[in-house]
Amino acid sequence: MQRQRTSLMTAAATALLMTGAGVITAAGTAVAAPPTTAGTTTTVSASPDIEAMIAGMTLDEKIGQMTWTHVYGSSADDASMAAKNQERYGVNTPAEVVEKYNLGGVLYFAWSGNTNNPQQVAGLSNGLQQTALREDGNGIPLAVTIDQEGGLVARIGPPATVLPGNMALGATADANLAKAQGEILGSEMRAMGINVDFAPVLDLNSNPDNPVIGIRSMGEDPALVSALGVAQIEGIQAHNVGAAAKHFPGHGDTSVDSHYGLPTVTYDRATLNEHLKPFKAAIDGGVDMVMTAHIIVEAIDAEMPGTLSHKVLTGLLRDEMGFKGLVTTDALDMAAMAAEWPQEEIAVKAIQAGSDILLNSPDVDASFAGVRAAVESGEITETRLDESVRRILEWKVKRGVFEQPMADPAAVDTLVGSAENLATAKLISDRAVTLVRNENGVLPLASGSSVLMVGAGSAWPELAGPMLKDQGFTVTEDYEDGASPSAAYRARAVAAAGNVDAVVFASYNATSNAAQQQMVAELAATGTPVIVVATRNPYDINVFPGADAVLNSYGVKEVNFHGAVRAISGAVNPSGKLPVNVPKADASGVLLPLGFGLSYEITTPAPVTFTDRPGHGQDGYTIPSVPGVAYLIDGKEVAAGSYRKPSGTVTVTAERLPGYVFTDGSVTEWTHTFTTGLPKS
Repeated sequence: MQRQRTSLMTAAATALLMTGAGVITAAGTAVAAPPTTAGTTTTVSASPDIEAMIAGMTLDEKIGQMTWTHVYGSSADDASMAAKNQERYGVNTPAEVVEKYNLGGVLYFAWSGNTNNPQQVAGLSNGLQQTALREDGNGIPLAVTIDQEGGLVARIGPPATVLPGNMALGATADANLAKAQGEILGSEMRAMGINVDFAPVLDLNSNPDNPVIGIRSMGEDPALVSALGVAQIEGIQAHNVGAAAKHFPGHGDTSVDSHYGLPTVTYDRATLNEHLKPFKAAIDGGVDMVMTAHIIVEAIDAEMPGTLSHKVLTGLLRDEMGFKGLVTTDALDMAAMAAEWPQEEIAVKAIQAGSDILLNSPDVDASFAGVRAAVESGEITETRLDESVRRILEWKVKRGVFEQPMADPAAVDTLVGSAENLATAKLISDRAVTLVRNENGVLPLASGSSVLMVGAGSAWPELAGPMLKDQGFTVTEDYEDGASPSAAYRARAVAAAGNVDAVVFASYNATSNAAQQQMVAELAATGTPVIVVATRNPYDINVFPGADAVLNSYGVKEVNFHGAVRAISGAVNPSGKLPVNVPKADASGVLLPLGFGLSYEITTPAPVTFTDRPGHGQDGYTIPSVPGVAYLIDGKEVAAGSYRKPSGTVTVTAERLPGYVFTDGSVTEWTHTFTTGLPKS
């Protein structure tokens, strides 16, 4: 049937858009460029007639609207990665990819040249929106999407705010911080023209051997993950950025990474119900999207992975759990999909299962061909495509993508990586650091201690060395690349350990790394206290029986070390609690339960009192006795008691003893100059 295309862009509006004088709605209405205030949106009275738009779309335009994929290049017309675009799409530039397929959305990655810096991202977003809203197009703006979870998975780095990550957030158990994290993600993405953040991860990381989720999860307690997930969603969507709960129905108990194979979970329905609780909370909390998991969940469908299962996406998600928003596949170029079925079949099965969005197909031409053939054969009805297209367009209206498709470049420098956002990230780190062992109160280290900083190269220990210096320690640094410390590196560290007060070792998933385990054991054998900062999954303590202290930082970013180093110095009293159970090394039971976390003893120095009377015989001062406090004069500790007949100026300082920290705001120094003889009249 011949279709009449409905164009919503006027020539005058297109000209205005191209000059940058304002932003253009897809209804052809020019509005002023948006102000720089966070969360502010520009609205217009006109709304697109969605039914008319659907009626005027060709079959390929409908398939295009359901196709969201990545493009290679840093600007809309960038041809520097033309070979990559040609190989995948048969065209040269990002704009040509959008135009060829009438894409409904694009997906940004660092490796595809999309995320060099925030201003560049905003320019790319605006250029691609201009392409989508071109006069000879269908007038539908793009969903501009990204995986910016914070922590391990963050496609845009500094100067955007670097967050400690979801498991660090879980260790804080603070919904207010979770909402603040969402606000940071939402405001910064929207400033760069991104209107979908594929976050948060709502998987329960109940399998310590999970190779793909781990610290991307907020934990394994359904109530905790639900509360923090809903708070993050609220923060993200407050800035008109769609959030996506992932990976439905739960990727947290797998031992296979779906990027490289197809995982299967064999637990019963009762266990599945626990994994579903955060997703149900997100649905009830109004999450815009749900992303599917490329896993087989035998309790629902023993044959097909969730992404391709009608039982999972329609029977469970839509019918049983009542989700009415957008369903998107996870990336279809992951091996769990691409190695199992041809793309033509994947696209058809995903739509039949109930997905609205075909995300990042490795062969978009094949995907289009498969859906076209399925419609022509009656395997899929065009009415079924209309349902998905309608949901996509309704979402674009709801989130202001039609009204305000363009980014305001002036807002980028104001909002992205703001001082307030960076301070919030550091606060999360301070609150997240989890002390899981502290033998003999070795932590916090005494001020001025000498420290050897070493560790697995994969843990980025070199980030911690300068921070320890900033905390007043004398630091010797020795680093080596790679996850497995070499024999030579281990020998150097052991030799140096005898010359310092303590060794700080940064580990990285040491439960599966014998060389890291051996290095810590060798360092512990020197008798010098060994402090481990476990930077990745929080289970390393179970293979470090010789370590005197173990802290979990839940990530290898500089911001993760921020809290850990401050805990080592006592600037922060660790308050984080394990968001997962830590099993024993032999898997015979639980070593440390969910919710476990140590803190330092808190003490307040009592004041030193001075007596200064006429003459000298009755002058004196009294040193109090306070648990955890040492009082020093000229750098030497003095015992509690009264001291008579001092002369001159006496300065007494208080220092905390091992295992203690001072109450915030404590007075730690007292000075008095004693008079001699009778006062002058």
